[in-house]
Amino acid sequence: MASQSFLARFFKFDEKRTTTKTEIVAGITTFFTMVYIVFVNPSILGDAGMDKQVVFVTTCLIAGLGTMAMGLFSNLPIALAPAMGLNAFFAYVVVAKLGYSWQVGMGAIFWGSIGLFLLTLFQIRYWLMASIPLGLRVGIGAGIGFFIALIGFKNIGLVVANPATLVALGDLHDPKVLMGVLGFFIITILAARNIYSGVLVSIVVVTGLALFLDPAVQFHGIISMPPSLDAVVGKVDIVGALDTALLGIIFSFLLVNLFDSSGTLLGVTEKAGITDEKGRFPNMRQALFVDSTSAVVGSYIGTSAISTYVESGSGVSVGGRTGLVAVVVGALFLLTIFFSPLAGLVPAYATAGALVYVGILMASSLIKVQWDDLTEATPAFITAAMMPFTYSITEGIAFGFISYCVMKACTGRIREVNAPVWVVSILFLIKFIWVG
Repeated sequence: MASQSFLARFFKFDEKRTTTKTEIVAGITTFFTMVYIVFVNPSILGDAGMDKQVVFVTTCLIAGLGTMAMGLFSNLPIALAPAMGLNAFFAYVVVAKLGYSWQVGMGAIFWGSIGLFLLTLFQIRYWLMASIPLGLRVGIGAGIGFFIALIGFKNIGLVVANPATLVALGDLHDPKVLMGVLGFFIITILAARNIYSGVLVSIVVVTGLALFLDPAVQFHGIISMPPSLDAVVGKVDIVGALDTALLGIIFSFLLVNLFDSSGTLLGVTEKAGITDEKGRFPNMRQALFVDSTSAVVGSYIGTSAISTYVESGSGVSVGGRTGLVAVVVGALFLLTIFFSPLAGLVPAYATAGALVYVGILMASSLIKVQWDDLTEATPAFITAAMMPFTYSITEGIAFGFISYCVMKACTGRIREVNAPVWVVSILFLIKFIWVG
């Protein structure tokens, strides 16, 4: 068919060894593993005093447009949405703890996003990413895998907080936990049998069961009309954020966005098998421009900065390889503006199994680490371990870079540390000393 041949040519299906059906299934899968953001982001930003209904709409809008741009301009199966780490830092530290208004705090995110855009524009960001050693790249990918697996276990209810031991096993008599575990095994068993739509099948099955077994999961219709955006859009205080007292906050926003987004891009593209030995991937510059531009636009309209999402790996896991995946995800986000009750039907534990499954796939890259060389193994392990243990992708990357420099410098191999690694390590040290 003409439309199919156009899609095949535009997204290079033959080169990527994929099909329209595979890409659409992958897009739907990625969407359902990350659609939670349209409910979580308004909840978090609402705690900072922002209008939750408006944030719901702007979250769908920027995630939809940014993700579609990623697919069309970079031809990568990468989805974008408001960054979880940044929105929590904004709401609970900058606004709640430090006392800044949400307008000024969002302005600080805006300037941090401008910094990210400038790093991209002058190719400094590209230089940094292309210069990351293999051990650190592998550690980043595996660490993201462990991190999102932890989120998955938490959403299932298998892992819960414990004041004595930090974490503990959840209640195995809870039907929600059992449904989440069932979803995970549906995915892994079907995947082991080479049925790549297993993630989507799992989400549908668990959501169907939840309608009967979980009183909190209710069908509330299909369509709802969006509210006016005036309460948020246009209210960000960009000038007020240009305060010397906020320089440390702006720098923190810049670093968090830089390494959350860049680390995710590296991890997902590595898993998709489209990176070379130096960590570069096709249309890398276009991808960086799209995500940095989206970050600026997202903060300007009051949704927090936009970042690439680790959940993109779920679409890759079912065979997604091209930008059509992102276009499908973006279109579904835009549709969610009008179909929010239906999107909200899917409970967190129904998508949690997909996160654990993606964690398995991403952690497999650890086989590439030179375990017999402690100067390579230590930074890779530290990077991977510190992400889940600090509940932060950025902190894991920070400790990984710093440990790489320490190990090489103290074992007489300092010449193996290139300039970008030194620069990044020093920046992280400044952040720890100055901001914490």
